[in-house]
Amino acid sequence: MTPHRGDAREAEERAAEEERAVEQALALVARRPQAPYPPPDRSGESGTRTEPGTRTEPGVHPEPGVHPEPGTHPDPGKRTGPGTHTEPGAPTSSAPTQGEPRPEAPEPGCRPPGPVSRNGSASADAGPADTAPVHGTGPTHVPTHDPTPAPAHGRSASTHAHRPRAAAWDGARALAERLGRAAPLAAHRLPLDRALGHVLAEAVVALTDLPSFDTSAMDGWVVAGPGPWSVREGEGLLAGRGSSAPLPDGHALRIATGARLPADATAVIRSEHAHCDEAKGLLHATRDVVPGQDIRPRGQECRSGDELLPVGTVVTPPVLGLAAAAGYDALVAVPRPRVDVFVLGDELLTAGLPREGLIRDALGPMLAPWLRSLGAEVAEPRRLGDDADALREALVTSDADLILTTGGTAAGPVDHVHPVLARIGAELLIDGVAVRPGHPMLLAQLPDGGPCLVGLPGNPLAAVSGLLTLAEPLLRGIAGRPAQDRYRAPVHEEVHAHPHDTRLIPVVHREDSVVPLHYNGPAMLRGIAAADGLAVVPPGGVRSGTEVEILDLPWASASPWTEGCFT
Repeated sequence: MTPHRGDAREAEERAAEEERAVEQALALVARRPQAPYPPPDRSGESGTRTEPGTRTEPGVHPEPGVHPEPGTHPDPGKRTGPGTHTEPGAPTSSAPTQGEPRPEAPEPGCRPPGPVSRNGSASADAGPADTAPVHGTGPTHVPTHDPTPAPAHGRSASTHAHRPRAAAWDGARALAERLGRAAPLAAHRLPLDRALGHVLAEAVVALTDLPSFDTSAMDGWVVAGPGPWSVREGEGLLAGRGSSAPLPDGHALRIATGARLPADATAVIRSEHAHCDEAKGLLHATRDVVPGQDIRPRGQECRSGDELLPVGTVVTPPVLGLAAAAGYDALVAVPRPRVDVFVLGDELLTAGLPREGLIRDALGPMLAPWLRSLGAEVAEPRRLGDDADALREALVTSDADLILTTGGTAAGPVDHVHPVLARIGAELLIDGVAVRPGHPMLLAQLPDGGPCLVGLPGNPLAAVSGLLTLAEPLLRGIAGRPAQDRYRAPVHEEVHAHPHDTRLIPVVHREDSVVPLHYNGPAMLRGIAAADGLAVVPPGGVRSGTEVEILDLPWASASPWTEGCFT
């Protein structure tokens, strides 16, 4: 049957509209500034104030021909981007004049530049990300905000404007990471006891040699010259004591581990490798003595000025120990990103058993600790119900660096996320992702330099999918954390998947492969609760033994689960 001419014209208009949406989204992301680390407040107080003389992270340069949006120079005290708040009087990035050129949008069918990492090179997550064809039908469409309310999923085109096709999973994740890493990163000085979990904004450089003097590595005897050695009765060297007089050749002294060696010492003999003839006052070695044995020489671990930890290192307990050993009392770190979680839905209970059509809220208790494991500060989740006005008020008054909403991203009668975002003038960057579960997820930028918003679907496992696809890479970028290492592992058995969309399957590692877990439906958490990772299964599924990308969960090393009844 020959298509009607009007249908062909409508298809052409729809394709043109989608292409414009792509160009606008890519231009928007390209205009975002790269991520300098402003210098810390040297006053000794914790804070995020940015002082004059802002330095730029080494290796990060604006893309050629890319300029910020004219007229976006923020007022004092106004948010300058996700993850950063500038106090009154602090300098902000300058905007180009009205006469400066804007980046040109890519021509239809041309691949735009991939995501840029902090060192200016193409991100490992770029791949076919931003513009990879969806099911081989053309470039990924990343829609931007339309002044009219966003159309509902599944509604006819007669009542709503056409909604562009969902973004490819790789492309959505890469765009979220790029957006997060484009946010300017503030820095503040934190005492060691408050720095755990933060990310270094300034390298840790050795302030002294380590060790700073020659020390004994063992309890025993310090000797000088060849033996046997005369023993000095009643004398010994202990850790923490000051320096002693030089040790003459042919003499030996008792010494404790960590004690400073006297000048001219030859070696340390362990207690079990020495025999003391008390009658003659002589010490004999029961093994050959090698000069320098069991001595920790000055500078063995590092020399003053050596870089011990680079910018971007996550502060762990061993990092705190190394910093303390190197003489640090405080570290310069990126502030923890602040996240607001808004739980939507009138059907949710906070306690007790499900009843009379009401269900327990699984996402509120789950998201906050998950986000904290990623280095965020999370306010107590707020339950807003299905109230569009309450959602709007919460969004426009939030001072968080990232906002997460749960539910309300589809097109039901009380799904208010799209209309409210349109109402407040938010920029819709991603509206749906070709992944199962979780395809109704979205990513938006609130107006006037406001925070990013990640809209998670209401089904629990679908929300986890949205968290790992959009929120985690975005949050890692805002926090200055390194991207998760990408690796692949073979699946233990055949895995079925959606014919056109990527699928995320909870898995558990077993020897040299991963085992898919059952109970992996969009509304189920039983599988993910036993998992230590998610397998990224391409459209159509994979056969047993096929290698797939694995997303580790933050607590993977602490999960002693066996598959049991979950497989």
